[in-house]
Amino acid sequence: MITAAPARTPEKAVLPLPADRWQAHWRQAIRDPAELLALLGLGAEDLGVSAQALAQFPLRVPRGFVARMRPADPADPLLRQVLPIDAEMQVVPGFSFDAVGDGDARKATGVIQKYRGRALLVATGSCAIHCRYCFRRHFDYAGENAAKGGWQEAIDAIAADAGIDEVILSGGDPLSLATSKLAELTDALAAIPHLKRLRIHSRLPVVLPERVDDSLVQWLAALPWPVAFVIHANHANEFDASVDTALARLRGTGAQLLNQAVLLRGINDDLDSLAALSERSFAAGVLPYYLHQLDRVQGVAHFEVSDEQALALHAGLMARLSGYLVPKLVREIAGDTSKRPL
Repeated sequence: MITAAPARTPEKAVLPLPADRWQAHWRQAIRDPAELLALLGLGAEDLGVSAQALAQFPLRVPRGFVARMRPADPADPLLRQVLPIDAEMQVVPGFSFDAVGDGDARKATGVIQKYRGRALLVATGSCAIHCRYCFRRHFDYAGENAAKGGWQEAIDAIAADAGIDEVILSGGDPLSLATSKLAELTDALAAIPHLKRLRIHSRLPVVLPERVDDSLVQWLAALPWPVAFVIHANHANEFDASVDTALARLRGTGAQLLNQAVLLRGINDDLDSLAALSERSFAAGVLPYYLHQLDRVQGVAHFEVSDEQALALHAGLMARLSGYLVPKLVREIAGDTSKRPL
């Protein structure tokens, strides 16, 4: 059962945050599995912690996110999303390094276009948290960064295609950039007359809510397009009062807030967890949007949930919740013209 959402301060009364607070939290992120487990009162020997997995894809997790984990619980759903373990090193048939066809959809440096009318900008390779199921864990961020050359190649590619009316800021995580850099990018995009919408995909309001500071809010509120802001939370326990405050500030800019989640074995692959996630995100002002089947990138097979189970869970959500609380169950398949509903 879900407890009532914590009371939220009205948006107009949300107190400002110090300008440098989020950078300090970023620098203090935990990078050592031993430190993470010590904070939770756990030992590495029973969890299959892997030095090889750590070397392949480093640990990074903000301390505020760790504070939401359950102490002494090796099955904690937030811990399992970030802890590098032996299972990641298994080579599993059907899992590849580019599971969703990013390479084939490259339009220019840092620009990916898979679907009609939409172009995705890889704004940065940086992220405040390294999720172990990340579908871009093997992505060439050094070579495919739209910020190269002051965004010019990316801007030119989008400007040259009048069929593109929506730009998606992604990464990494675009909110990893300083707000001044984000403003530099959107100022350049604002000169393209055929753009009608901006979409931002970011996990930072959930894992590092301090990032939603005054300068970010002012930048968002001043953008010339309608904005869809897609956060990423997989479990109700990822929300707390600090996340509620950050989301309230984002809503105050006029942005439409949506949540996309990934269906993950041992984390949210049960009806109670998924229902709690939908209800908790809506209580925080975020509409459930997508529930993704896992992108089959090498190193994440241990998180996979079968299609049969996924469909049964989705049917359970439809029977339990109001329709607007049920996210679309989808899979991304390289070469398709849209996300594929299951």
